[in-house]
Amino acid sequence: MSEHRRKLSQPQGGGRAAARRGQSASSSDRRAAPRGATGSPSDEYGAGGEERPYGGRAEARRAAQRGGGSRRRAAEGPGRGPGGPSGPGRGRGRATPPGKKRLIDYPRAGKYGAARWVPSWKLVSGLFIGFIGSLVAVAGIGYAMVSVPNVAQTAQAQNNVYYWADGTQMVATGGETNRQIVNLSQIPQAMRYAVISQENKTFYTDSGIDPKGIARAVFNMATGGQTQGGSTITQQYVKNARLDDQSQTVSRKFKEIFISIKVGATVKKDDILAGYLNSAYYGRNAYGIQAAARAYFDKDAVKLNPGECAFLAAMLKGATYYDPEGATSIDTSATPTANSARALRQMQDTLDKMVLYNHLSASDRAKYTTLPKWKNSRSNTRLSGQVGYLVDLANSYLVTHSDKTHVSQDVLQRGGLSIYTTFQKKKVDQLESAVKKVQQANIKPEKRPKTDKFVQFGGASVNPTSGAIEAIYGGEDATKHFTDNADQTGAQVGSTFKPFVLAAAMKWGVRDKHLGPEQAQDERTVASPKSLYSGKNKLKIKNYDGTVWTDKDDKEWLQTNDGSESVGRAPDYRIDLREAMRESVNSVYVQLGMDVGLDKVRQSALDAGVLDSSLASSNFPSFSIGTSDPSAIRMAGAYGTFAASGKQNDPYSVDKVTSKDGTTYQHTKATKQAYTSAVADNVTDVLKTVVDKGTGTAARLPGREVAGKTGTTDGNKSAWFVGYTPQLSTAIGMYRMDDDEKSKSRTFLKMYGTGGQDKIHGASFPAEIWHDYMAQALDGQPVQSFPTPEPIGEVVNDAPSPSATPSPTPSLTQSPSPTPTPTKSQLTAPPSPSDTCGNFGWGCANNGGNTNGGNTNGGTDTGGTGGVTSSPTESQGSGNTRGNGNNGGGLFGGPNG
Repeated sequence: MSEHRRKLSQPQGGGRAAARRGQSASSSDRRAAPRGATGSPSDEYGAGGEERPYGGRAEARRAAQRGGGSRRRAAEGPGRGPGGPSGPGRGRGRATPPGKKRLIDYPRAGKYGAARWVPSWKLVSGLFIGFIGSLVAVAGIGYAMVSVPNVAQTAQAQNNVYYWADGTQMVATGGETNRQIVNLSQIPQAMRYAVISQENKTFYTDSGIDPKGIARAVFNMATGGQTQGGSTITQQYVKNARLDDQSQTVSRKFKEIFISIKVGATVKKDDILAGYLNSAYYGRNAYGIQAAARAYFDKDAVKLNPGECAFLAAMLKGATYYDPEGATSIDTSATPTANSARALRQMQDTLDKMVLYNHLSASDRAKYTTLPKWKNSRSNTRLSGQVGYLVDLANSYLVTHSDKTHVSQDVLQRGGLSIYTTFQKKKVDQLESAVKKVQQANIKPEKRPKTDKFVQFGGASVNPTSGAIEAIYGGEDATKHFTDNADQTGAQVGSTFKPFVLAAAMKWGVRDKHLGPEQAQDERTVASPKSLYSGKNKLKIKNYDGTVWTDKDDKEWLQTNDGSESVGRAPDYRIDLREAMRESVNSVYVQLGMDVGLDKVRQSALDAGVLDSSLASSNFPSFSIGTSDPSAIRMAGAYGTFAASGKQNDPYSVDKVTSKDGTTYQHTKATKQAYTSAVADNVTDVLKTVVDKGTGTAARLPGREVAGKTGTTDGNKSAWFVGYTPQLSTAIGMYRMDDDEKSKSRTFLKMYGTGGQDKIHGASFPAEIWHDYMAQALDGQPVQSFPTPEPIGEVVNDAPSPSATPSPTPSLTQSPSPTPTPTKSQLTAPPSPSDTCGNFGWGCANNGGNTNGGNTNGGTDTGGTGGVTSSPTESQGSGNTRGNGNNGGGLFGGPNG
């Protein structure tokens, strides 16, 4: 007898429900054994010939379905698989034994298929209530555990300590807490409403937290992104008061939320607002409204007018990008002009919102349409001299490489770091001494105000084998002259750019003149330094295929040399690349750049370590003779690539950072092979000729091999000498620029007559400074020689070519000079600085405002006097005004280098 039959033989009891359950089982058995299968009538209804409790088969079938069993399931028994409990499906549909109940009925007993996995409403309700209860419990515990912060006690910053390369202390600075807490009555209503209108208009009615902002911040942190704004004033106050814990973690954010809730519930709104304004950071190392009022306006907070209040409210968004003084040491896009524009927009927006929310009358608002008069910031005497520039350079490196250093601007502000720099104190002092010696002996602004006023020098010294910046000269004094002349100036580098053209010719070669553009890229001839080019003055520049280059207006480019003199052997004035570098012949290197391809020249400079943001447009032939403006640091580093036989190391200024937790950053060397040793060593060999018997003889060091290049730019507005030995690469730049930091029209000024000289060349004061400094810096170090270069390339243009001696077009000498001030639509040279608005941006339409020579464009370059990228006089066919590219060139990148 089967198991089912044994169960059904049990006495019926328990009422109608029990009878139905019994009959359901009986009905299932009946379908498991179809009628007539055994030949016994009892097989149809159950064991023992029991009387059917239902009126017919249909009713029995419905009863079976209500019991959850199908014919198949009934036949297979309690287990899903054939054979009942011992079959393959054992356990999948096993019911709870009679009389035994589970605490959580899931999967649900007595259900089959998808129904087993659908939770009951009781289960869902219970879980929801339990979840809410847990949250309430956690919130209650969190609320009870946190305490209301005290700004005066907790918001303390520490100094950062900076060390020289030898481990001795340079200065401890950067974490001074410049704060004086004042009562709310001493804070103008305009300041309170400026912040409320801009930051949190519902401050007086909200609970102190912003759920959407919190959710956004938590999500960003959880996914590895940056936190975003949107916090209430209460939350910002709590954050400011907890400088001891600024880690970007979910746990810290939740703790901050509980504190904000408690502060919102237990502290008066006026006290919260006063605490926030007394703890917020306004830039210039000023914490709190009183310190900020003194830092920017030298007055007490209570005396601030609505315009000044709206201005300071803008500083709360990040003084790096809103302080009109600029912060280019942190980000080269944070120029005084750009920051002033941002600050003015934000200030005006705040004033408009104050009117909109009825916190300021329209008539009062109309009084403040320009930035208030602010004062300069530097007053820390510990940062005077070169130290301020060094600290800024180290900070800039750390912040702009925060992905590696893990040092953000906030981390620097908190302080507590030990920063070990690459700067060598002795060399810094020697470089400053060399500059001052030349400056004091020759630059006399009192005697010659029209020519000697506003003269600036900048310099940098980089170790070629590592990229370590060992010394810089940023200017007269970091507390008086705020722009670091070593890191960014916007001054074009002129003929010091030519070595990159030569390197490109030996790395990629010149294109085959007989092939089309695409084939010519693949069919190239590597050029030897013995390759011959025309040194003819007013040379008609051609494309690599021999066609004459013209601009968008079909104007030809006639390249002039310094003094409008042809250089080379008559009648075709051919000269090899070595001699052309020695004499700094423009026409040779402009045409060489066209033959190689200006895209390759650009790439050559990038490979050497020049930043792309400092490079001018490479759409014009003059690109090859230095219309770009890399910094002294980057030029020293790029020449260091030649000194290191083609191995390139990015300049860096910080070796190590430590904190209370140990070493948090350690510099690791990342050398790239920019050129083969054959290319780099041949460039060095050519540059040795410049110093031995060319334009750079003033830089010769007795008993040492020196390679270098002079350069002087258009209008005699800047002069350079960049040179190196195997151990050290140094760049020195000189220029004139109005030093008024608030000037709206900062321009490079001509240096004709400066220092009592008719004209300033790279071979004069820059080379003299380079010599005096390097003689001291290398004193006592072993003498090293450059590697002997391997022969490279073929002699290009060995056979005489008619194209090598083109004659000037008649229009050059017969046509009148161009209009001195052409319209923008008439310009055919690269974009003017007003189009690119680079580094300084003070009316940057004239920033660098140089002129290219030739029929409409071009440029000349001093030969024997050091290499000048300049324009001929108007009678010689002066070209149109040309800008200086992006005005970039800062060390560590960013929009302007």
